[in-house]
Amino acid sequence: MATKAPSTATQQHGDAAAKPGLRKPVFVKVDALKPGTTGHTLVVKVVNANTVLNKKPRNATFRGPQNQNTKIAECLVGDETGTILFTARNDQVDMMKPGNTVILRNAKIDMFKGSMRLAVDKWGRVEVTEPATFVVKEDNNLSLVEYELVNVAEES
Repeated sequence: MATKAPSTATQQHGDAAAKPGLRKPVFVKVDALKPGTTGHTLVVKVVNANTVLNKKPRNATFRGPQNQNTKIAECLVGDETGTILFTARNDQVDMMKPGNTVILRNAKIDMFKGSMRLAVDKWGRVEVTEPATFVVKEDNNLSLVEYELVNVAEES
């Protein structure tokens, strides 16, 4: 009896450590991205990065998150299926160096002037990882495709 009790205790403890709420990430390719979708996990290479905005806070006497420097960069990222523009914000800008391979977790597609942009908000994560072996397919830029919102009227 004494030998069985520790084994059941370790099994129960093992189940608690597995964290049933987490699921395995499903990595998607750039060419599978569609407008208005969220929750993407991708491994991409940074092709180039252009700083769009680097703004100092208006009132330096106040402290807090609303009074940080605002940095925004548009980065062309891609994999072996295509490329897309990624909007990097604040701390993300420093990670998006050309040639870096990054994992974008919980990324979403934002629409900007009719074209797709990839973004990671506060619920997602950007991680620099070891260099990938794939060659970026630069002739398939999904951000150059313009989308138009079409209202479909229901007939009765």
